[in-house]
Amino acid sequence: MHVRRVFVIYVDNLLGFMLFSDEDIPVLDDLHRNEVFMKDSLPSWLAYSGYVALSVAAVIIIPMMFREMKWYYVIIAYLLAPALGFCNAYGAGLTDINMAYNYGKVALFILAAWAGKDSGVVAGLVGCGLVKSLVSISADLMHDFKTGHLTLTSPRSMLIAQAIGTAMGCIIGPLTFMLFYKAFDIGNPEGPWKAPYALIYRNMAILGVEGFSALPQHCLQLCYGFFGFAVVANLMRDLLSPKYGRWVPLPMAMGVPFLVGASFAIDMCVGSLVVFVWNMMDRNKAALMVPAVASGLICGDGLWIFPSALLALAKISPPFCMAFRPTH
Repeated sequence: MHVRRVFVIYVDNLLGFMLFSDEDIPVLDDLHRNEVFMKDSLPSWLAYSGYVALSVAAVIIIPMMFREMKWYYVIIAYLLAPALGFCNAYGAGLTDINMAYNYGKVALFILAAWAGKDSGVVAGLVGCGLVKSLVSISADLMHDFKTGHLTLTSPRSMLIAQAIGTAMGCIIGPLTFMLFYKAFDIGNPEGPWKAPYALIYRNMAILGVEGFSALPQHCLQLCYGFFGFAVVANLMRDLLSPKYGRWVPLPMAMGVPFLVGASFAIDMCVGSLVVFVWNMMDRNKAALMVPAVASGLICGDGLWIFPSALLALAKISPPFCMAFRPTH
């Protein structure tokens, strides 16, 4: 009886596999993923109540930390965030580009103009940070949940992991910032840690408070000119044949050294030269190994920051250093 039952089950499974072609297997995989993902889906009331609870906490705590940030500014930021977060998550799903910084600028200009000259800069920057963080995490969560969907991971497990990571970040993040702040000269325009985005966002907040009159002379004309150059350069790269289009410079790559300094441009130039020579010698091997080498360099440079911070705290200077300073 037992053997007969096993045989019947085997025949049923065999017939079931015969009913589906190879083209149907991906559809079945998607159905299985959807079933697993929806089985442990999170209730809507949890999301709503969690957002309200965090909003109330932010309305109470943030004005205590930043006096310029009134409680109703925080409410406005939390009212803007869901709509902007949906747009950002949708756009990130289509393009794989997180545009949270641009959405944060919307809040920056609104709150800076609303708060006025007395507290507009601080209020705009804090509001920008709030909206940017809320909008950014929406796209990040969608990425993570999509990964969980593909790997048959429970959404509840992912949310718990996100909560644990956020709690760790609340402790590790400030400690890391204080380590950097004490070890390095953060924000010095002539040092290696220029913090260019801090200057950019501060100037945008000033612009939101004072208007275009706060800009230096001929600043708008230069912006218009280089904006037009960027549009023309991108059109040339897209419309020309690859034979000629690849020689048109990337405006984005050209703009980065203006923010972070010439040392970055030298690093990029040396790396590009190595990749160019490697491709000339062995194109197939370079295509396989260049990403691995780049990952190793980036990882090593990132890991060296911590020992470098400890050496800086101990007042130990490097044996030699290359720097770029104005001659006049």
